[in-house]
Amino acid sequence: MSEKRERAVVCGAGGFIGGHLVKSLIAQGVDVIRAVDIKPLNEWYQVTDGVENLALDLKQKDNCLTAATGATSIYQLAADMGGIGFIENHKALCMLSVLINTHMLMAARDKSVERFFYSSSACVYNGDKQNRPDSPALKEEDAYPAMPEDGYGWEKLFSERMCRHFEEDFGLQCRVARFHNVYGPFGTWDGGREKAPAAMCRKVIEAKLSGKHEIEIWGDGSQTRSFMYIDDCVKGVRMIFESDIHEPLNLGSSELVTINQLVDIVEEIGGIKLKRSYDLNAPKGVNGRNSDNTLILEKLGWEPSIRLRVGMEKTYNWIESEMLASGAR
Repeated sequence: MSEKRERAVVCGAGGFIGGHLVKSLIAQGVDVIRAVDIKPLNEWYQVTDGVENLALDLKQKDNCLTAATGATSIYQLAADMGGIGFIENHKALCMLSVLINTHMLMAARDKSVERFFYSSSACVYNGDKQNRPDSPALKEEDAYPAMPEDGYGWEKLFSERMCRHFEEDFGLQCRVARFHNVYGPFGTWDGGREKAPAAMCRKVIEAKLSGKHEIEIWGDGSQTRSFMYIDDCVKGVRMIFESDIHEPLNLGSSELVTINQLVDIVEEIGGIKLKRSYDLNAPKGVNGRNSDNTLILEKLGWEPSIRLRVGMEKTYNWIESEMLASGAR
């Protein structure tokens, strides 16, 4: 970035990660001039005062030009997405996010934005490298030969390539992070778009409130994942954004657990043991996925380090307070 003060735009600011990122950037002294999301303001997870908060559909090019005006940097997190249940059943909607990325890159170029951050996903990785619970952790090179998650993963991989070529052809400095399963407070916990950590918290709390001490798990519970707490995510975004790393970089915890172990943690936090049933026909994603953090450690001397038990307790407490406030039983 140039010596002049950064003027940032956060796209997808009404979402889970975007809302946290706006507040984190402001706390670091960044001038966030604009926060943009397709949702009406009353549906944003977090709304920050002192920022121009706009409800705009960024699939439309004119709206992207409006969003990018006056900015030196853009953080592009806007996407139509959710947990595995959503992305497996809404592939076309997920792929339509390519319009957001295309038009935001064009707007960044046309408005002389200096630097562009793109939030990609571990869903870009080759499925053949994730077919066992004990599959080796994924290195950045494992995205090729390409065989990403159908729909959502293909859109993310294509958009990574667009960032690369906008940098090569137009000089727009692009930084790309591949997020691995981000969780924490102020996010979706019901309705079908929630991810596993929030879903497990909700299910355990529902079991406690209802007195029906049972929980349904998608798949057989042996599938493995790593989950990154939101504070590590926003810290990593900023570090990658400010770096000279031009290739996509993993941004995820390397603390691997099975889904059954995730349920163990939430049960411990909730102080309850539940009878488990397994829906083997439900969406469950790949059998094994973990983040290899060799490259981020080499380049930045840092990796996400907040332990899952610590982050899950904070997430559980927030979801419980939301459910109690809404009168859930």
